[in-house]
Order: sequence, then structure tokens, then C-alpha cells
Amino acid sequence: MVFVISAPSGTGKTTLVKRVLEELPNLQFSVSYTTRLPRSNEHDGEDYHFVSPVVFQKMVERGDFLEWAEVLGNRYGTAKVDVNSLASRGVDLILDIDTQGAKKVKVKVDQAVLIYILPPSMKVLRDRIVNRGLDSLEMIEFRLSSARKDIEEAHRYQYVILNEEVENAVEKLKAIIVAERCRRDKDFILEEKQRIWEENHGKNYGRGLSEDGREPV
Repeated sequence: MVFVISAPSGTGKTTLVKRVLEELPNLQFSVSYTTRLPRSNEHDGEDYHFVSPVVFQKMVERGDFLEWAEVLGNRYGTAKVDVNSLASRGVDLILDIDTQGAKKVKVKVDQAVLIYILPPSMKVLRDRIVNRGLDSLEMIEFRLSSARKDIEEAHRYQYVILNEEVENAVEKLKAIIVAERCRRDKDFILEEKQRIWEENHGKNYGRGLSEDGREPV
């Protein structure tokens, strides 16, 4: 199963994803590729694979990406996903991508679950972007303008989480993942239990009344 998580820059998405990866088993984070320069707190191969525009273009031409898009003048790409390989290992994947990429993944991956993280307000979002001290005033205004347009796409997602308080948002994100896993596994669990019951008690076990007229247990 693939969980696609999108949010405007500064919403706290990275913090939420890191917490969920630490607290839920069998989750893997897909590290995206980007042509932008790394920030001071970012590490190649952990936050992103930082590559040159030339390398990125060659990857596009080879068809290496599940999706890619240009955002704020830089290109970002998600490596192709082998869903069957993930399933065989019992692992689910988290993709941290923008709304453009989410649309493409939803079309290409059957079991994609789209989750959008909302900031409490545009004022709070602006304060968070300003306080992290990574952008010029011009870039901050550009990010806020892009965020307003981006949020309009949230209605296309199966889930929306309002990130007012980190602990609460983490619990909601975990609950979504657990619930989707239960939904996915439902048929397998029922079929497996039915097989075991039939092996132990016969094919008619659990279908109708028992021999003494009581409902079967």
C-alpha cells in the first residue's frame, strides 16, 4: 500500500512523517530526487537525493520516475514503486509529494491513499516559514501564494488532517494508516479464518444452525 502525503511548505509534514515512521512498524519512506540545493539541516540520501538538472533529465528520459514535477523553479521526482515487492515484504510506502505528483500516483498505483496536511491558518503558516529562517521575503510571499492554490486541491484527497497540534496530528495520521491496513487485509483474514474453520469442523461449519439447534460459535 502506498500512502501519499501532501502539504504546503511549512505545514509540519516532515515532522509528522518522521514520527509516524518511528512509531508504526513496516513503513518505508521513499526518498525523492530534486534539483534544488540542500538546506543546512538536510542530508543527501535521507531527506532527498540531490542531483544536478542534467542527471535529473537523464532519469526522466530513462523513465526512472513514477512521477515528477517542477515546483518553485526546481524539479522533484519519485522513483518508480514495485508494489508487488513491497507487498511480499509486508511493507507499506510513504511518499512525500506535492499535489501535481499525487494526481499522477493516484492514476498509476491502485492502492494509493492520499492524505493532505492543512496548516491551522495562513497566518500560522507564514509565521512558521518566517521563523525557520530559510527563505527571503520574496520567496516567503511566493510560497504563501502557492500554498493558497495548493490547498484548493485538498478536496481531491481521501483524508485531510489539520495540523494544529503535533501530537494530535500524529495520532490521526497513524489511525488512518492502521485503518487502511485493516481494510486492505479484511478479505484475506476472513478467507484464512474460513479455511481454518472448515479444515477443523467441515465445510458447513458456521453456516446455519448446529446439530443441537443452536447458533454455531
